[in-house]
Order: sequence, then C-alpha cells, then structure tokens
Amino acid sequence: MRVDVVMPQMGESIAEGTITRWLKQRGERVERDEPIFEISTDKVDAEIPSPARGVLVEIRHGAGDTVQVNGIVAVIDTGDGAETRPDTAAPRAAREPAPAPPEGGAAARAAAAAPAGPAPARGRDGGAFVSPVVQRIAAEHGIDPQAVPGTGAGGRVTKKDILAWLEASGAPPAEAPARPAAGPAAAERAATPARGAVQPDAPAFEPGKPVARVPLTTMRRKIAEHMVESRRTSAHVHSVFEADVSRLVALRARHRQAYLERHGTKLTFMAFFIKAVCDGLRAWPILNSSLEGDEIVYKKDLNIGIAVALDWGLIVPVIHNADELSVAGLCKRVNDLAERARAKKLNLDEVQNGTFTITNPGAFGGLLGLPIINQPQVAILGVGGIQKRPVVIDDAIAIRSMVYLALSYDHRVVDGAVADQFLARLQQALERFDESLL
Repeated sequence: MRVDVVMPQMGESIAEGTITRWLKQRGERVERDEPIFEISTDKVDAEIPSPARGVLVEIRHGAGDTVQVNGIVAVIDTGDGAETRPDTAAPRAAREPAPAPPEGGAAARAAAAAPAGPAPARGRDGGAFVSPVVQRIAAEHGIDPQAVPGTGAGGRVTKKDILAWLEASGAPPAEAPARPAAGPAAAERAATPARGAVQPDAPAFEPGKPVARVPLTTMRRKIAEHMVESRRTSAHVHSVFEADVSRLVALRARHRQAYLERHGTKLTFMAFFIKAVCDGLRAWPILNSSLEGDEIVYKKDLNIGIAVALDWGLIVPVIHNADELSVAGLCKRVNDLAERARAKKLNLDEVQNGTFTITNPGAFGGLLGLPIINQPQVAILGVGGIQKRPVVIDDAIAIRSMVYLALSYDHRVVDGAVADQFLARLQQALERFDESLL
C-alpha cells in the first residue's frame, strides 16, 4: 500500500512550510514516527515523522521547496516487496545524534539525489545543516563548522557545540557584547526571554558594488507576511499607561537570591507582568478573544505568548494556562521556553494556540514600543524598560522606577474604554503586587 506524506499544519495562520533537509532518501526503509525530513516556518523548525512503516519510494519536493499545508511531499510503500537499497536498508534510530558523515557518504548521495532548488546552508562536503548563528560564530573565528563535532539531530552542529569547541581550543567566546548599561536602573530592567545581544549576520559586499542583496530567510519572509496581514486585518489602536514598579524592583531585589536557592530559577520581572495580565484578562475577557467572521470567540484558557528575539528573527513561545501557574512556575516556564527557542528545540504545541501576547522592547533599553497584533488575537502588550525617573508624588518630586505599558488592540472588537480599564487594572496590580504570591 502507498501512503502519502503530507506537509503538516504547523499552527494557526500557517499555510505552508519550507523543507530544509531530508533525513531519509528515496529507497531507504523508514519506521513509523521516525523523522524523515525537516521543515521551517515563521514559528518553529521541526522534524516531521513518517506516517507509516515501509520504504520511501518517492520524494516530490527537495530541500528549499515551499509546500502548501496538506500538499504531498513524498510517498511511502508499506508492502514487503518494495525495493530497498542494500546499503541503507537498516532503519536509522530516530533523533539519534551522529557525527557529520564523511565525503562520499550518505549526505553526499542525498545531495546528488535531491531535486534542484535553493538548499539550506551546509558544509563543503554537503554535511549537516548549519544554522546562521553557527555560521556567524565560525566565520568570526575563521573555522570550518563541519570540523566541529555535532550533537544535534543527524550530526547538526549547534551553537552549544561550537561554543564548547572554541572554549576547549582556547579561543574567546563568540558572543556579542551586551548593550552598555544606561544608568543605575539598567540592571533592574525587565528580565525577559528577549534579552541578550541579537546581531543578525552582516552581508558580504563584493568589491566595487555599493549594495549587497540577501534573500529573505523562510522565517523572515513568514514574519513579514504575518505582520502585513495583521495590519491589513485589524483596526490597530494603541493606548499607553505608565506604572510605578518601585515595589516590584524592591521585591525582586529582596527575594532574588533566596528564590534561586529555593526554586532553582531566576526571579524575573516577566513573571510579575504575566500574573498581572492574567488578572486583567479574567476581568476583561474580550481581550482574550478572536474575531471569526461575524462572531467573537471568547477563549476560556489564558495562553500567554512571550516574544523571544533570535539572531535570525522572532518567535513567540506560548505558556498554556498561565493563570494556573505560580510565580515560580511562570519563571521556570519563561526561562525554559526562551532557552529552547534560541536552541531551536521548541515543540509544535509550544508555539500554538496563544490567546494574548506580551513583547518587551525594554529588554534592550527601549522606553516604548507599539507592537503589531499577533493574529488571530485581538491585543498585544508592549512592556518598556524599567528606568528610574523623577515623578511628582503629593506635590513633591521623587525618584521612582517607572515603566511604560503600551496596549495595541483591534478596534473592531475592543473599545478604547475597555483597553484603558484593562491597563488601569494592570497598573494597579503591578504597583500593589501581593508579596505573598512569592
């Protein structure tokens, strides 16, 4: 029997995926649920498992091809009489780390067998896929990434691998320097998954040419399409409030060390913001909805997306049922999702079904940002940087830790009065945060 392998649905609003690498080649035997190819979308890179056990008899799309959801990518023959290549008949263990194959091995045969088209970055011998961040680090140190032993799927060289290799060889770490602190309050900025240096690859200019043309990556193109579509779909309106978070700064400073020892995780400001947002969404559920045709769809679950900046784009992991987590639980989830997002190890369900999003332009020192709504949601909160500023309190000037809260909302569904009440509730929750929740 012949079984079609189709491009899976990778989440809401995703209509296609790009094949980045084939893990199996035509004629090879595959096991059910064994990864057979990798895809990339604006949300996540993922290995796609085989829907059946048998022989991969047909590959219709090669590396670099973009395929619509439910489009047929390959065909598997489950019959016992199907031909197999003698040198590849034994099934490969799913997700087993392996070193990059030598020249003339399976990877070289795969490159020859794959249909023509734009291919993902590879080593000179067509070895394991190399991500842009690994390419950048390798280029900075003048090394061949294929010379680094890889521990990722199929021998992929990860950022962790190349940094460990550099450390072992005595080379300085290839991390971009952090932004210089802008005053004493910089150390108390909102600690979120978006912090850290983000430095996209610089283009290579050819001699005599004033410009360099670089094709958009799959993620960059998908982000562009998603953002333009959001502007085209929603009637964007913005409201901005300012909150005095001096109490939060003091609470974090007082509990930070004990929190780390007790829970094994850093106490981040983002956990406070998520707690306060969940409180506001329960009071104004219209902000936790979506618009489908002529119906407003209210969502019972509070699934909070947290924007994470990457070297190669942006991703929004989702904390499902965030209102059911303690502050410690939120800290662990935020830190875990951020780390795995940068390592490209998120699962599909961790980037799906978000109902409200928080983004933090303040992570790099920005005071204010007016974000674009993450469809099909109806609102997104932008959290600015926490900075000490002079403010007037009871006709006297005082120095307080302040933060701007910017809400972008869909005016087709949300009125300005509701948005302002939500922000006022959020402001109050942050300024009077209950210490017993820690």
